[in-house]
Amino acid sequence: MSFLDSVYAKLRRHPKRIVFPDGNDPRVIRAARMFHELGLGVAVLVGKRDEIRGIAEANGVSLERVAIVDPETSSEMPRFLALASKLERYQGIQPGDLRGLLSTPNYFAAMMLQLGLADGLVGGVGAYASALFRPLLQLVKPLPNAPVISSSMIVEVPRSEYGDNGVLFFADCGVVPEPTVDQLASIGVQTGLLARQVFGKTPRIAFLSFSTHGSSAHPSAMKMAAAAAQARELAIRIGGTDALDHPMEIDGELQGDTAIVPAVAAIKVPDSLVAGKANVLIFPDLDSGNIAVKLVQYLAGARVYGQIVNGLSRPAARISRGTLSEDIAAVAAIIGLQAIEYRKLYPLDEIEL
Repeated sequence: MSFLDSVYAKLRRHPKRIVFPDGNDPRVIRAARMFHELGLGVAVLVGKRDEIRGIAEANGVSLERVAIVDPETSSEMPRFLALASKLERYQGIQPGDLRGLLSTPNYFAAMMLQLGLADGLVGGVGAYASALFRPLLQLVKPLPNAPVISSSMIVEVPRSEYGDNGVLFFADCGVVPEPTVDQLASIGVQTGLLARQVFGKTPRIAFLSFSTHGSSAHPSAMKMAAAAAQARELAIRIGGTDALDHPMEIDGELQGDTAIVPAVAAIKVPDSLVAGKANVLIFPDLDSGNIAVKLVQYLAGARVYGQIVNGLSRPAARISRGTLSEDIAAVAAIIGLQAIEYRKLYPLDEIEL
């Protein structure tokens, strides 16, 4: 069974509601239809009802069993306004202006997500990243054990023995430009928790560098070693290393080949539980992470899914403006899978505004 087939199979047993703020994009409309046809749950398109229906008809896409929510006419708007008006960041905004803000699809969808009207959110195809991240950060509560919001990419390399049958997590590839040691540790642990849920296997997390276990004393290499050590402590505090079935393994700093190639790992760090079999790769900065995922995507023909947002109390993903319908539906399925046991992954009381 392929990676995606396993995701679909798990989600069909527990279908979820995924909201798409880019409801007027033909690719998203097709992805919403695919989500329904695959039996994965309910897709909710946000936008003007007549506009979405017109675009769907022009593209030959049936909207049967696909929900549409128009923020301007939604019965939930008074509730959203009442809750948002209590938030400090919106205290000085006039009611009419606040209504206008919450009527924009990204803000309306983020509010749906926070209040449990959707189990997950997938957006970003219609604008720059900040247009989606801003409402998510303003309206969706962060996790208390995640000091930074970051992102993960799931990379599936065809016919590869690396990672778990060619599937690996890369982080951070889209949010934090120059992470600190604390932030790197959090990025590693949050990505490991996500990987454990999606893989159903032990997360083996490698903090990457041009150095392996002190072969260089350069500050950047020492930073990754310190981040790995701190990640191990953080994982213990939040229960990441003592899961009954799949404890979290963390090592670093490791060179890229040492992290994924068993023969290289056997020479350089033979006693490591991560080296040679890493399935989660943590990059030193946004430059290296983003460049790496693009190179693997095009040079190795990998399929990439994400960005999966880490550190929020609700599952969400920001997808690239160039993403195809098939991959939008796939990311929605991954977000749905993440939502199945989100409260077990992050054991918190219900979070409200």
